[in-house]
Amino acid sequence: MITVIIPALNEAKTISKVIATAWKHNGVTEVIVVDDKSMDNTIAEAKKANAKVVTSTRLGKGASMREGLQVARNDIVVFLDADIPDFPQDVIERLTWPILNDEADFVKSYFERQAGRVTELVARPLLSIFFPEINHFSQPLSGMIAGKKCLLMKVEFENDYGVDIGILIDIFYVGARMKQVSLGRITNDMQPLTDLSKMSREVSKAIFKRANVGPYKNLETLENINVIREQMEYALKDAVKELKKMIVFDMDNTLLKGSFIHTAAKHLGFEKELLSIIVQNNNDFIRTKRIAQLLKGCSFAALIEVAESIPVVEYAMEVISEYKQRGYVCGIISDSYDCITNHLRIKLDMDFSLANELEFSKSIATGEVKIPSYYLKEKNGFCEHDYCKSNVLLHISRNYGIDLKNTIAVGDAETDICMINMAGIGVSFNAKNKLVEQVADVVLSKDSFKAIADIAS
Repeated sequence: MITVIIPALNEAKTISKVIATAWKHNGVTEVIVVDDKSMDNTIAEAKKANAKVVTSTRLGKGASMREGLQVARNDIVVFLDADIPDFPQDVIERLTWPILNDEADFVKSYFERQAGRVTELVARPLLSIFFPEINHFSQPLSGMIAGKKCLLMKVEFENDYGVDIGILIDIFYVGARMKQVSLGRITNDMQPLTDLSKMSREVSKAIFKRANVGPYKNLETLENINVIREQMEYALKDAVKELKKMIVFDMDNTLLKGSFIHTAAKHLGFEKELLSIIVQNNNDFIRTKRIAQLLKGCSFAALIEVAESIPVVEYAMEVISEYKQRGYVCGIISDSYDCITNHLRIKLDMDFSLANELEFSKSIATGEVKIPSYYLKEKNGFCEHDYCKSNVLLHISRNYGIDLKNTIAVGDAETDICMINMAGIGVSFNAKNKLVEQVADVVLSKDSFKAIADIAS
């Protein structure tokens, strides 16, 4: 069986065509779109085309490829670019038949067009010097590949233009049988001249790194991309900016029938350590930082598996759909982690999610967490807490011109009290804390969202 992985960023115009082409092959049982926090309708189009969608932990094709690979369930994996509308209908067959016929472990594509400028000016000359054994590949920078998952898990996915050449060299290093196949004529635009310098530098860096040539530890990194990612994290689609009503939900024990971190502790074996941190730390910052350290070494895939094990509350999807039809922006405000809230946001087709940013290195949690600035107390804040969800609600409502009187906040815990109190309508949902019920305008005690549909119109 075959898994097709499609990294995507703002590819709403073409993504459904690529997915449909992938599904044409009888051996494909899974199509995964790894979204880089697109601002267009990429996610909606992908879900309509029956693809599984996950959100990457870091902006960049390499991270998306690696995380798609981590969650893939099949032994043979195909990577397709999301921006090519005219793949041949048998593209999956062309890429996988050498593997299925036991002629190769890894397949690289090429297609009918003049070789790219970076290929001719940078990649080929360097390959001929350092890796002449693989210099015969017609398009070493092509992103359409297939391979055995067990081998691809051994390669390093660069998170820039060097990702495709890096994979090719790493696959060669592990001794895999390699083959190239033609995809015929497809549309694939060359990089603009303004990008050539950056692309050339990153491709050469990937080659030099694997050839162990020179001191490259001080080469320019891609940290500036994280600035863009931080801004995109809470941004709504352009169309959403025109909406003037909003409903926000807590995640743990509200949208989900359980707490992510407590479920993770049970699954991953740190229940005692978690309890100790909760009991001993009253400071929100310290508690948040220390709990994140318990996740050090956990893979992105393992955390998603934990999230998937927690049921979504009954009627959540139907209620969210109903509110969107009424013109509400629907989002998640949580003190959990963005990789989990984004996963749930996609599952429930919501507009945004805001949470603490769990840090990853090569898709493995480092144990570090970044608390976004919009959680912190500001001069015109609603409460005196140093860290509070009410600050997030104030931030997001102000940013998109939504009056607080036109907001609904749904939560269950002590950390939701200020947000519930500040919103136009505050909803206590199955709260264990009586203070939550006291500040709420609506108190719901049944483990179902059905009644929430009747709160506002």
